[in-house]
Amino acid sequence: MGIIKYYNLKNAEVFIFDHYVINQIREGVIIATPNDKELNEIIQEHFSGRDLVYVSNRIKSYAVDPLIYKKVEDIPNLLAIAIVPKTEIMRKNAEYEREFYHKPYGIFDSLRDAVLWTDTILNPKEG
Repeated sequence: MGIIKYYNLKNAEVFIFDHYVINQIREGVIIATPNDKELNEIIQEHFSGRDLVYVSNRIKSYAVDPLIYKKVEDIPNLLAIAIVPKTEIMRKNAEYEREFYHKPYGIFDSLRDAVLWTDTILNPKEG
């Protein structure tokens, strides 16, 4: 299914699809609690009452406070997180962050692989 909406935010580019969101954080941003209110509002607008998978397309270098995953884990309709790291250092960071998130969390070599994985999470009998 094609893109539904695109948002060009101060700290990120957000691509909304039917059952998943792709987020591309800008260079040098620090992701920590409290989380980005604007992104939360966008997700609520498009996914209120519907399951979703969050895909982080890490094409830029930025920092993530892993403690944020505890808060993110409490979002009931967020079923999983997929990370697509651009570099080996980004992959190592994603592997470390995985320890803080206790729902499905995948690390992928390509955005295509991450999107295909979202189908197995959202439609487990089909995937």
